[in-house]
Amino acid sequence: MSEQMIPRADRNLAMELVRATEAAAIAAARYMGMGKKEAGDQAAVDAMRTFLKTVEMRGTVIIGEGEKDQAPMLFNGEQVGNGEGPEVDVAVDPVEGTTLLAEGRPNSITSIAVADKGSMWDPGNSFYMNKIVVEAEAKSAIDITKSPSSNLYNIAEALGRNVEDLTVFVLDKPRHMSLIEEIRQTGARITLHAEGDVIGALMAAVPGTGVDVLMGVGGTPEGVIAAAAVKALGGGMQCMRAPQRVEEKRQLKQDGVQLKEVLTLDTLIRSNNTFFAATGITASSFLDGVHFDRRGGVTTESIVLRSLTGSIRYIKGVHRLNRTHDIGGNIGTTPAHVAMEIIAPD
Repeated sequence: MSEQMIPRADRNLAMELVRATEAAAIAAARYMGMGKKEAGDQAAVDAMRTFLKTVEMRGTVIIGEGEKDQAPMLFNGEQVGNGEGPEVDVAVDPVEGTTLLAEGRPNSITSIAVADKGSMWDPGNSFYMNKIVVEAEAKSAIDITKSPSSNLYNIAEALGRNVEDLTVFVLDKPRHMSLIEEIRQTGARITLHAEGDVIGALMAAVPGTGVDVLMGVGGTPEGVIAAAAVKALGGGMQCMRAPQRVEEKRQLKQDGVQLKEVLTLDTLIRSNNTFFAATGITASSFLDGVHFDRRGGVTTESIVLRSLTGSIRYIKGVHRLNRTHDIGGNIGTTPAHVAMEIIAPD
């Protein structure tokens, strides 16, 4: 654990991160339902990157928008922060659920995770992984090498409940046909979602959300981001690489990767000093989305987590939109500019 990270973190870093996700969410929300996936994502990237320049840290992006030649901003390896303060690894997902945002559907969020320098697992050429996530009381009950049904019965026992009372978060993908059928055979309930690895993990790890377990194959980068949140919540998470494409399988074989390796929370994030922040873009049962009201105000809902203290903060932000800079009245002003003015650093 990095000693230098502790003194200012309680008063500064965690809350600065949520302001970055608020800015990204506000910028992206302007594109809700407009059918413009790339534009919404780019607005979030612009706002988040600009705000991160003001945060007192020396960060290196481990999980970003991709390699530098593919992602000019928030690329893997990019240095973020103001060049002062603690040295940290940074993982970002400016918009989880770009299709959800473009179509105006629930559960699109923006998120960021930070941990001590050198502690975040680098996925390399691994793009997909099989995951299981549960809350703290069931973390000793999971074993990803066992069948989904075995895990569900063990989770139910750990929680003191019937398996029929469990609700499992699964991505609605063709690759999950057999998983869905097996879950149904146990009698457990299923909530299907088109996208949402990170929000699904959050809902599974936070008690009382209506989701008890996340199961299935999702993105590897999202798995690392979610791991920071699950660790802060004291939950349980296990993963295994699950390549879905021929090129991914070929590259992992060439890299000598063992596909049967179980990736635990401590594999994904070796530090016990993690921060996580997420803000809703479109509305969901877990985090409300961005709302623009008639009087020029903007409201956001966020969650902020820290592993060292186990603190969980739900933040309802009420922000004032300066109408003279509203993108509806100024052609040269972008949603990212507007968001940055709303969430301007002190």
